[in-house]
This record gives sequence, C-alpha cells and structure tokens, in this order.
Amino acid sequence: MKRIITYNVNGIRAAMGKGLIDWMKSAQPDILCVQEIKASPEQVAVFEFEELGYHHYWYPAQKKGYSGVAIFSKQKPDKIEYGCGIPEYDFEGRVIRADYGDTSVISVYHPSGSSGDERQAFKMQWLVDFQKYIKNLEKTRPKLILSGDYNICHKAIDIHNPVSNANTSGFLPEEREWMEQFIQSGFIDTFRYFNKEPHQYSWWSYRAGSRGKNLGWRIDYNMVSKNLENQLKRSVILLEAMHSDHCPVLLEIGF
Repeated sequence: MKRIITYNVNGIRAAMGKGLIDWMKSAQPDILCVQEIKASPEQVAVFEFEELGYHHYWYPAQKKGYSGVAIFSKQKPDKIEYGCGIPEYDFEGRVIRADYGDTSVISVYHPSGSSGDERQAFKMQWLVDFQKYIKNLEKTRPKLILSGDYNICHKAIDIHNPVSNANTSGFLPEEREWMEQFIQSGFIDTFRYFNKEPHQYSWWSYRAGSRGKNLGWRIDYNMVSKNLENQLKRSVILLEAMHSDHCPVLLEIGF
C-alpha cells in the first residue's frame, strides 16, 4: 500500500516555516508530489527531508520564485524524468515524473489563467499539449498516477459558487469540458471515486476568510489510469494541514 499525497505548497520555504516538516512526520506520505515550490533545492534546508528518510527530486522554474514541482519519495524511484520535453512548459517547471516498476507518478502544476487573456490562452494550449504528452507516454508507461494542481474545477459540486463563477478562469465551460474528456480518455478522479458529497474543496482564496467559511474550489487531483482501478483503496482531503492556501489530497493505492 502506498500513501500518495499531492500538495500545492505555495512556496516551499514559507510552508516549511509553517511546520511542513512536522506535518510530513505525522502524515507519513510514501510519495509526496509538491507544486508551486517557488525555490530551487539550494535555497532550501533539504537535510530536513533527508532526515525523514526521503529521496527528493526538484524541477524549479527558470524564473526565480515562481512555479516549480518536486517529488519526495521514501522508496528510491527507478528513474526520474524532468520536464515534458516542451521548452515553454519546462521553462516554468511544470512536470516531474518518478518511475516505480511499471507504474509512474507525476507531479504536475497546470497553469493558472486568472491573470488575464494571455495566460488563459497559454493554459488552453497547455491542456492540449499536456494531453498529447500523456497519450504518448502511455505507449511506454501505461500505468500513470497524475498528481497535482490542475487549476480547474470539474463540476458544479467542486466549487462553492458555480453560478457567479461561470465565467471565471478555473471554471470556464471549455476548461471543464477538457477535464471531462480527459477523464473519459481513461482516467479516474480518485477523490470523487470515493467521495460523492458536496462542499469538499482543496483551495480557498486568502480573501474574506474564505477558508473559515469553506468557500472553496476543488482543483487538486490524484488522477490514475483506469488500469489501476482495482488497486484504489481510499482518497481524502487533509483539511487539517494549514501550510498553504491549498490543502493536501491523499490517495491510498496498492502498487
């Protein structure tokens, strides 16, 4: 059984300052997929992760203090693949992959389109290119676990105010449509597989006490290939973790 956790930490140094290491000690992820690290390993006290028994792999953005992904793993992966091979996305540090036997775990940080039309267009192009990348990868690595911040709420149940956000980046019809057809192409949204209830979110705006009122969005996912369905055990959102404007999402899976 593996405990895989995805977590957008919104700056790993800030999260460490808020007790991330102690939380890892108690949560005991086997594999922690982190997004928005906003740092490179030489800026971080990496020995703290090593003392907990983790191998760590970092793929920061070229731009300082921006984006970036990492994987912390108790088991040493057979192989680490940095990036997806598309320069404009690799420049932003959006994908890192760890291979374990015939299964691959990817930490992915999908772009946000909320800063304006240019970034929204970038996001929509990324979605097309990311799916092509995954389809191609499936030819050699058919068992995939895609853990990360997708920056999209799939359905109305995944956002606290679907009506007023109908034209907001992250809940646009074309984004939701992409998410639907991506899942239909052979993936399982593991949280929804186990949890059908509303009002369960993984991100809250820092504005107006949104988290306290649970005015949130569910944008962080552990997606797995259909061929891993029989190994799924449990998925929960870990609400008690308070190191970021996101909270971690746990998947327990046998592989």
